Amino acid sequence: MNFPFYIARRYLFSKKSTHAINIISGISIGGVAVATMALVVTMSVFNGFRDLVATLFTSFDPQLMVVPVEGKTAPADDPILTEIRRMPEVDVATETLEDQALAVYRDRQAMVTLKGVDNNFDELTHITEILYGDGEFELEAANLQYGTLGIQLAQNLGTGVRWDGYLQVFAPRREGQLDLSNPTDGFAADSLISPGVVFAVKQAKYDRNYIIAPIAFARRLFDGQGMLSALELRLKSGSNLDRVKSKMQEIAGGKYRVLDRYEQQADTFRIMKIEKLMAYIFLTFILIVACFNILGSLSMVIIDKKDDVETLKSLGASEGQIRKIFRFEGRMIAAIGAIVGIGVGLLLCWIQQTFGIVALGSESGSFVVDAYPVSVHPWDIILVFATVLAAGWIAVWFVERSTLRHN
Repeated sequence: MNFPFYIARRYLFSKKSTHAINIISGISIGGVAVATMALVVTMSVFNGFRDLVATLFTSFDPQLMVVPVEGKTAPADDPILTEIRRMPEVDVATETLEDQALAVYRDRQAMVTLKGVDNNFDELTHITEILYGDGEFELEAANLQYGTLGIQLAQNLGTGVRWDGYLQVFAPRREGQLDLSNPTDGFAADSLISPGVVFAVKQAKYDRNYIIAPIAFARRLFDGQGMLSALELRLKSGSNLDRVKSKMQEIAGGKYRVLDRYEQQADTFRIMKIEKLMAYIFLTFILIVACFNILGSLSMVIIDKKDDVETLKSLGASEGQIRKIFRFEGRMIAAIGAIVGIGVGLLLCWIQQTFGIVALGSESGSFVVDAYPVSVHPWDIILVFATVLAAGWIAVWFVERSTLRHN
């Protein structure tokens, strides 16, 4: 057995001549464990929110989206897009045209994002699973054009789930000059009727701003005949998403970008990643402070074992071996605290996942979920363990330089 490690283990677990040293060692382990537990739980909660947001987006966003690199629109009959939609892995392909517009209903108005879609949009996404009302998802019938609003937008405009009459939609004309004597002539206008349903993605970006309408309606309003802003795709069951995406990007070259669901919502997930990183940094500072309790613990042990050190030197122990004894003891304190903290943190995460002890609000149904979501990622646990060991070893190194060399 490694001699310094054996002695260090005896020093850590044996009773000290001064009872306070045992208490200080216990406090050191406890401080590291609490800080480690906080890191595990906090990072798992951030993971839970990220995974929750990802599941909400999948009801509206396509598996893959092809968008132009330059400009807002591209020709729908572009040979590159035609080749992509004809790939054997593609199950459903939908052309969409999306832009800003002004929606007016009676005496209320709101800036909206009008998204024109093909008739197979309900086959592309899970839109039918997030509809509320007594109607059904429709885009057009004969000369009628339907508009499906986000639930918050319907509230803001006062339309309700089913509105009477027409919803007026305005957009600036793309060509020509504005006649100041008749400003309304500078806008294209059209109207939509209600299908009797609204959608609720449970994300403000969609629920507060979006209207889904026929793509023919959007092309007339935005003067984009034969154009699209994105080609949205659903793959056949069993297709390898990453492989198909790479193949599509090769076909698209530098003219188009192929985006998966996470890339379609890159800003949202980037913000969540930054928030998680900041929480990790702040909690790591707390962990470093907790690890420096090891400094006091080791210093007391060194003083308590001063006679033992002299005896070990008389028996032939070198200065390097003496240093290793206390170095191992400090590292064991950090490792034990890390293991205990991770264990307790994982237990708390399991309890929250299973029972939802910590609620998001006082009333059920106030939020998308009733309790804080938790998702444990193995790489986070590895990162936390490595962080604790690194902080603990830095503290031990500081003790070795400041204390052992003076004794």
